[in-house]
Amino acid sequence: MDNNILRSVLSVLLKYIDEGIHVIDKKGNTIIYNNAMERLEGLKSEDVLGKNLLDIFPSLDENTSTLYKALTEGSPIIDRYQTYTNREGYKITSLNSTIPLLLDDEIIGSLEISKDYTGLKSLYDKISTLQQEIINKENGGGTRHYSFKDLIGCNLNFLNAVSVAQKASRSSSTVLIYGETGTGKELVAQGIHSSGNRHGKPFIAQNCAALPEDLLEGILFGTVKGGFTGAVNRPGLFEQANGGTLLLDEINSMNINLQSKLLRILQEGSIRRIGGVNDLPIDVRIIATTNVDPIKAVDNGTLRDDLYYRLNVVNITIPPLRERREDIPLLIRHFIALYNKAMTKDIWYISEDAERSMMAYSWPGNVRELRNYIEGAMNMVSSGHIISREHFTGTAQSNLFREKDYDFPPKDYELKISLDHTLLMVEKKIISDALKKCEGNISKCARVLNIKRQTLQHKIKKFNL
Repeated sequence: MDNNILRSVLSVLLKYIDEGIHVIDKKGNTIIYNNAMERLEGLKSEDVLGKNLLDIFPSLDENTSTLYKALTEGSPIIDRYQTYTNREGYKITSLNSTIPLLLDDEIIGSLEISKDYTGLKSLYDKISTLQQEIINKENGGGTRHYSFKDLIGCNLNFLNAVSVAQKASRSSSTVLIYGETGTGKELVAQGIHSSGNRHGKPFIAQNCAALPEDLLEGILFGTVKGGFTGAVNRPGLFEQANGGTLLLDEINSMNINLQSKLLRILQEGSIRRIGGVNDLPIDVRIIATTNVDPIKAVDNGTLRDDLYYRLNVVNITIPPLRERREDIPLLIRHFIALYNKAMTKDIWYISEDAERSMMAYSWPGNVRELRNYIEGAMNMVSSGHIISREHFTGTAQSNLFREKDYDFPPKDYELKISLDHTLLMVEKKIISDALKKCEGNISKCARVLNIKRQTLQHKIKKFNL
């Protein structure tokens, strides 16, 4: 390839690549310094090119600079954190991969690829401090923990899930809880902890989807001072939960590389802080949750199969609210009582037509959505003792009270065999009536029933409609 083309390609890459590129010669003088590195380090290339690295960054020396170490040792340094300051006192944290440059087996310089973690490092420090404050408050009794008596319902599948959780509380086996968002997975996890022999020890929950991989790794495993530049001694959540329970929420959102490290901890019963060399024994019960069917998560590659089998010692599936409609009146009464106390109100019950609409709704947000709707409606009751449809506002109003030409439950249903069979027949009649109203238009019928089109098609096939 023509050298001019190569130079043109290199110029474009250096200008537009997101990662910072810094190259020094064998004397430590800068020969390449791209735009992304300018932004990362707050410097201009004209102030850096031709200058010695240690003159530009006085906080570094030949031992702490990854560029210099690669130059003198001749070995690549991959994914190494580094915190340093430039001549202006600007503090920088980066994740570097540094490679020595060879010509005829002689080291002629080194190249560094840097990702900016300055903001992320600051965020990590703040989150770690806040989490420690929260954990201290919770362990000091400042936060309420839920128990099995807080799980409201009479649905057989729901009661079976609670029964499995109660039995699991008697041991320290790992538990995997599957349920859609808002079904109460953390409440079940807290119930297991509160009823077990670890109830006097810490219960710590971490949402694996809430933080990027590098932040989450440090928060889970902790860091060692000197393990990388700028690191301090800080225990991770595993150490803080020692003797108690660590809830890993939405485990399927955890990065695959981090999942492999978690698997090692579960197998060996010890952790190693980031930058550390010593393994620390831990005694932590792991409860993991997923809002996606774990088998599907394994199939689509978001959950390692070996981690799934290690977590899935006790398996609990919490049914969505649309599959436990008989629990809706119980939950309504429970939340009315809860917010009567919190808001100093005196609401007695919900109107019949409002409850009927709530029974017919599909509840994509499950119990959490129901709770929010009741809380919102109770805020609107200024007089009287009954929640009516006019007290629901915004999306609650439009979701619950869109026009329907059927009542729930149908007036002509008959309890012949069992409650489960009767509920299936009721569901079949509702879908059949809605299809007639919509003249067989599946998309329109799905909107009327407030369910997904694919779900409706599945039910039509199931009921042979």
